[in-house]
Amino acid sequence: MVSPSSPILPFSSVSSPLSSSSKTSPVMKERGYRNWADLPPELTSSILLRLGAIEILENAQKVCKSWHHICKDPLMWRKIDMHNDLGHEHKTICRHKAMCRHVVDRSQGGLVKIDIWYFGTDSLLDYIADSGFTSAIVKLPLLEDLEVSACDLSVESLEVVGKCCPNLKTLKLNNPLINYNDDEFAIVIAECIPKLRHLQLLRNRLTNTGLKAILDSCSHLDHLDLRECSNINLVGDLEMRCYEMIRVLRFTH
Repeated sequence: MVSPSSPILPFSSVSSPLSSSSKTSPVMKERGYRNWADLPPELTSSILLRLGAIEILENAQKVCKSWHHICKDPLMWRKIDMHNDLGHEHKTICRHKAMCRHVVDRSQGGLVKIDIWYFGTDSLLDYIADSGFTSAIVKLPLLEDLEVSACDLSVESLEVVGKCCPNLKTLKLNNPLINYNDDEFAIVIAECIPKLRHLQLLRNRLTNTGLKAILDSCSHLDHLDLRECSNINLVGDLEMRCYEMIRVLRFTH
């Protein structure tokens, strides 16, 4: 409950979580203050959706009973962002894995996007959708954004992404440790995910051949990030095509 003698405070400053009454005191009404708990549920939900999962679990849902109820709504967990305040200590990673499982449970199968950053493991993906990366993708047909960083992704797995996620608009692949032909990888992107609008390939061994295949097929692409892709020689006709097709182009040089 907001103190009668103070201005309206953000939720993190509100005391006595969950035990506060949702009623606005006479003093607050007289002074023109409004209780956050009195906001329409739709507006409160819209505000809370701008927070990350960790902020919601550790702060927002503890403000009052009405916020706690809204934070348990499966619609709040269609898109899960777990990158807030991440640490790399073992205890922190274990805690975030447990929190991730909890919010996936809250989504009740309605998950369309999940951002789990540095603590993603096969066992965690297994929990999200039965078994491993490809099983997770199969269970997420509404997925629109996918980022795979610092872990291996096979050509076969990418083909599954293209087959099972027809709504995919953003693909970010950031891994310098891959051990297969990156042009083959680019050809899979061109053939299986032609509706991409945003493609990021950082530190990739892609060559002009692979880039040309992507440009030939992905006609909706308007944001292309090829930083540290040292095997691409962006000159001549290929350079002209990139600047004509791509609204936002990022390149090492």
